[in-house]
Amino acid sequence: MKILKIDHIGIAVSSIDEKKNFWTDALGLKLEKTETVVEQNLITAFLSVGESELELLESTSDEGPVAKYIEKKGEGIQHVAFQVENLEQALAELKAKGIQLIDQTPRKGAGGSKIAFLHPKATSGVLVELCEK
Repeated sequence: MKILKIDHIGIAVSSIDEKKNFWTDALGLKLEKTETVVEQNLITAFLSVGESELELLESTSDEGPVAKYIEKKGEGIQHVAFQVENLEQALAELKAKGIQLIDQTPRKGAGGSKIAFLHPKATSGVLVELCEK
């Protein structure tokens, strides 16, 4: 598996409109794009930080994974995403090593990327996303 970079850090927020100002006004980050990802019940907003990004995540449903995360743990860092060269190969390699996966196969993520999550039980409690663009 070849990890290319930390792609982004996902931050769960109750409202992108209410929370983005800290990142844009106080820290001066540029809001690059927002997108609704219907399959995941969320709206994303990406802010550039050098070669990486921050991804603000707002749930569009009380049953969505981000809403459940906020209900359980509150707002804050929800996941760390690593960009990989070949997502299918990375998942096969991790599965062969006995790493517990949430996604056995890639699914569609924001911006048309392919994504898959590793189970936090295998990563010291950190939700890890792998993505391929």
